[in-house]
Amino acid sequence: MTTAESLRNWAGNITFGATRVHRPTSVDELRRIVAGSPRIRPLGTAHSFSRIADTTGELVAVTALPPTVDLDRERSTVTVAAGVRYGDVVVGLCDAGFSLPNLGSLPHISIGGACQTGTHGSGDRNGNLATAVSAIEMVTATGDLVVIRRGEDPDFPGTVVALGALGVVTRLTLDLGPTFDICQYVYENLPREQLAVHFDQIFGAGYSVCLFTDWRGPVINQVWLKRRADAPEDWTPDVPWLGATPAAGPLNPVPGMPAENCTEQLGVPGPWHDRLPHFRLGFTPSAGDELQSEFFVPRDRAVEALDAVYEIHDRIGPVVHTSEIRTIAADDLWMSPHYGRDSVAIHFTWIGDPARVAPVLEAVQDRLAPFEVRPHWGKLSTIPPEVLSGRYERLPDFRALARKYDATGKFRNDTLDAYLG
Repeated sequence: MTTAESLRNWAGNITFGATRVHRPTSVDELRRIVAGSPRIRPLGTAHSFSRIADTTGELVAVTALPPTVDLDRERSTVTVAAGVRYGDVVVGLCDAGFSLPNLGSLPHISIGGACQTGTHGSGDRNGNLATAVSAIEMVTATGDLVVIRRGEDPDFPGTVVALGALGVVTRLTLDLGPTFDICQYVYENLPREQLAVHFDQIFGAGYSVCLFTDWRGPVINQVWLKRRADAPEDWTPDVPWLGATPAAGPLNPVPGMPAENCTEQLGVPGPWHDRLPHFRLGFTPSAGDELQSEFFVPRDRAVEALDAVYEIHDRIGPVVHTSEIRTIAADDLWMSPHYGRDSVAIHFTWIGDPARVAPVLEAVQDRLAPFEVRPHWGKLSTIPPEVLSGRYERLPDFRALARKYDATGKFRNDTLDAYLG
């Protein structure tokens, strides 16, 4: 156990209000800590830009628990400790002949934290990372250890993206598929008007497709197109595509950052885990000194929403490193930002200057207000809870679930109090 006087999140924009931080090295120790604490919150790799993990009570870090990775070849599943990072398990899975369906931009994030907040990758047919979860083990407010399984427990859809409100997740079981290779291509300067005409074609061109823009001009700066190596050969990579040109060499989506930080490009085939993320585990992810926001709109209104944001591009450009646009398939997880609807993510990697970013963030939210927008739980947003509550139709069920597993509000903080009452 340590004091939390100077504990900060990954970006450094949040100083946690906790009085102390526990770092248990066993599940039994974790159970004793949780049972004996009046107010406590779980903490993973602290890759959140919001106060979703903050508390005025105690924090308990799951990263010191044994980093178990148990592969079940017969069932094609892997059970992992919640504090393990994606980058620490994917190579072993690939070597054993397996794959995860998708990965986020960064392999540096913990599996438990990513799933609890609805973190995602990209792809028309790919759900967020939590959709791979088939079982979850957690310590409840009373210190009990419970396992909830998909298909066996009606509570399951409420427990996977649960924002730490139900307990401290210790292990997750993830569904696996056979390993596969990806070829990653980057295009530059896609004319913006192509989105209105060819939106489905653009995002359907690969297993995972990501657009990057700085909002400063009439083009999408980069298109990162990740195609399975076994996809049909119905596409020619080395010619202009919808007005965009193939990159002459490797690029970083963040202006000024070195390309060596990123996964291999130029169509060189490689394993799924070394192409689906944008950034390599051993290098500085993204811009480093940054803030992040992300907003999800219904896919069928994405072009309208992007046009609305572009109307204030002159305000966005000076305070953004880059902005990423991705697609995510609908899911049935109650508090997922993608619950019940195919979504398009509009992500902003802001400069590390909260005072300059704040008014522009407000302006972006105003532009997106007509589109039933849902923000990423772990990123910056000031949309009032009373507005967002109406966009989560299973919120009443989730409130009941929180009372079931945490009757005294032990896992609450200001963010959860605003939603759960």
